[in-house]
Amino acid sequence: MTQKRFSFEFFPPKTPQGRDNLEVTRNSLNALKPDFFSVTYGAGGSTRDNTKDIVLGIRRDGISVAPHLSFGADDEATILELLQSYQQAGIDRLVALRGDVPSGMGAQRLIYAKELVEFVRRHTGDHFRIEVAAYPEIHPDAKSFEADIDFLKQKLDAGGSSAITQYFYNADAYFYFLDRCQRAGIDKPIYPGIMPIINYTNLARFSRNCGAEIPRWIGKRLESLGDDAGAVNEFGIEIVTRLCEQLLAGGAPGLHFYTMNQVEPVRTIWNNLDLPR
Repeated sequence: MTQKRFSFEFFPPKTPQGRDNLEVTRNSLNALKPDFFSVTYGAGGSTRDNTKDIVLGIRRDGISVAPHLSFGADDEATILELLQSYQQAGIDRLVALRGDVPSGMGAQRLIYAKELVEFVRRHTGDHFRIEVAAYPEIHPDAKSFEADIDFLKQKLDAGGSSAITQYFYNADAYFYFLDRCQRAGIDKPIYPGIMPIINYTNLARFSRNCGAEIPRWIGKRLESLGDDAGAVNEFGIEIVTRLCEQLLAGGAPGLHFYTMNQVEPVRTIWNNLDLPR
């Protein structure tokens, strides 16, 4: 039986206190022995230097780390310099994304993830394992279900090693997506992205923007709990634990947790799953 892969995602903090807090979080979650951490990259490279500092700090401590990367508003020379810095630091994994140009920067051509994957392969060969993004409930900009799967296939055919999905709360959506991907000739691993439920108001707003569906029954239950943070947390842990159990039992190759830079409830969900590490 193939060993499952588990990873945790952070975003780069904006303040010194946030950095200190992230180091505590990282050390706590590293005790669970994940395969790697990933660090996000703001729209248009807006957190480029901050992301790089966090990534190199994690790597200096001997921990496997995958920086997110997109062209955004950067030119090829800037991205190549960043890639070379990561290579020199011994980093061998990337998360390649289309990214977005921040509002206020005017009309600029979006450079798609497929083009970024091709760029990385052209300049660094097989040095990096490249993760790309997948959308079981379909990217909000996609013209159709089939077109979105075709975009994923193009990214993987261009040199992507595997995919990490947008978060979702319906296991059937993931397994149906896998089936359609296989029919389209995609044979590389697709890892489910897992979002713990911490704050329902924020989650609902973010989900509307990114196209992730919160099933009606979950939304109604969370609405009924109102401002009772303890009850929201307890219900969220129960729901997400159950989702993870379904995914792993159904053959998912592992899990990628969006931690929101917090130890809990990720650690509780992890312990509920009793993962052999």
